[in-house]
Amino acid sequence: EVQLQAYGGGLVQAGGSLRLSCAASGFIFDDYAIGWFRQAPGKEREGVSCISSTDGSFYYADSVKGRFTISSDNAKNTVYLQMNSLKPEDTAVYYCAAEPLICTVVGGRRLDYYGMDYWGKGTQVTVSS
Repeated sequence: EVQLQAYGGGLVQAGGSLRLSCAASGFIFDDYAIGWFRQAPGKEREGVSCISSTDGSFYYADSVKGRFTISSDNAKNTVYLQMNSLKPEDTAVYYCAAEPLICTVVGGRRLDYYGMDYWGKGTQVTVSS
């Protein structure tokens, strides 16, 4: 059974940090790119970051560049999203997802969620001002 479990969310003050984890099982982790998405109430789901399995290349949304860092521990089948300098606008439910090999980025700018094969349940991140 394929499972993606995102955890590590919580309540943090603006300027603070959180580290999200995405634990994967039920598929060959090394063959999949893992992406992070978020969705705030009333807003569309947004691709935040992604790490490809082929070359470890990264994608970051413009809104999080310089503040968020994605990393992977293949021995633990886990991808992390280190979130620093958090802002109230980062408040959302964060999801991790998987697609084969490479992160699909549309127009070189937007992480494509239609390409993702597997999704986990989200974890809530709330940033207070």
